[in-house]
Amino acid sequence: MRASLEQHLGSRQVGRVVYGSIIGLALVVAIESHPPAPGVMAVWLAGTALAVGLAEIYSEVVGLETSTRRPVARHQLRHMLEDAGAVAFGVAFPALFFVLSALGLMEVERAFSIAKWSGLGLIGFYGFWAARFAGAAPHRALLKGVLVALIGAGLIVLKSLVH
Repeated sequence: MRASLEQHLGSRQVGRVVYGSIIGLALVVAIESHPPAPGVMAVWLAGTALAVGLAEIYSEVVGLETSTRRPVARHQLRHMLEDAGAVAFGVAFPALFFVLSALGLMEVERAFSIAKWSGLGLIGFYGFWAARFAGAAPHRALLKGVLVALIGAGLIVLKSLVH
């Protein structure tokens, strides 16, 4: 497990998962005040993940083809698909909690709470490891993880102020 985690943390997909997590967190926070049924919320997250993933691929293809004046090669498309999959995973991850709620295993309010806190935790986790891998001492890495998690917390606070 540790080797696969270290391999993942050293991959290009880390930034994409964080990006997707921020999108997923924003959707959860935006909808929380008028929550749909948990199954509907899970589908919205999955649909958003698909839409964002496809937008990621499309924008990369357009950007590469306009800058290189060549069609995208198969190996380039494979990397784009991997990156888009990582973004989609980050967006869709909170859907798990809403599926559990739809199955009656937790209340929908708890699903929203866990979705928000796990999103913040994931963002902070990646921030911590980014700093550690860049050579920061543990206390400095922890500070960076907390600071980047505060970005997500700021989103939650902003939403609470305007609603």
